[in-house]
Amino acid sequence: MENQKQITVQGLSIRYTDEGEGQPILLLHGWGSSLDAFARIRREFAGAFRLVALDFPGFGGSDMPPEPWDVEAYARFTLGFLEAVGLRDPILAGHSFGGRVIMKLCGTGRVQPPKIILIDAAGVAPHKTLKQRLRQRSFKLIKGALTLPGLRSHTEELLNKARRHYGSADYNSAPEVLRGTLVKVVNEDLSGLLPAIKAPTLLIYGEKDTATPVADAKKIERLIPDAGLCVIEGAGHFSFVERPYQVHRILHSFLGG
Repeated sequence: MENQKQITVQGLSIRYTDEGEGQPILLLHGWGSSLDAFARIRREFAGAFRLVALDFPGFGGSDMPPEPWDVEAYARFTLGFLEAVGLRDPILAGHSFGGRVIMKLCGTGRVQPPKIILIDAAGVAPHKTLKQRLRQRSFKLIKGALTLPGLRSHTEELLNKARRHYGSADYNSAPEVLRGTLVKVVNEDLSGLLPAIKAPTLLIYGEKDTATPVADAKKIERLIPDAGLCVIEGAGHFSFVERPYQVHRILHSFLGG
């Protein structure tokens, strides 16, 4: 893809793109994705804005983090990236996991962007079905039994089999460092930070999104003081990819570009 660059942040080589001129927008991708997911948005808006997109450590063309990170570590990394590329007061746009990082940065007051765009964003504790709660409890019981003192050296393979059986597709497909990261990330509920977010915030969620359902979006809308929700009919977790023209129209209206 054109305009690809590499920069070192916190000792890690990071792939990013920087194109267009005008008010800057930072694009933060979701878990298991990369900056390539924003290709259409970049083409659509580069004529009116400076668009910067990056690959988070562990994804795309960026280095793997040295150890499992939590959302706070990715937030600190993002601050370092902003400084490294000289990006000041950007609009923040995040999909899924990228939304978590934005919530952490803005909810703690370290970044105060002029506007925020959260697309199918994660960050609030999801409602678990009875089946999901039972699976989670079953794994915890098995893990507790297999990690009793004196047993761990003999049960590691059984524990790995249990992880593969009970773990999500994201967990099972991730390298070891990112497995530890995923556990830290998904268990953090950022709801308590949302009332402190001051910027006008646009929420875009797919009607059929099962990873970050509309029920989560409505909770986020209630908690952020100046937030508005747009639900994209028929779309799933990648609403901006599945329904680009609808999403672009909404973004044009919100951004004024």
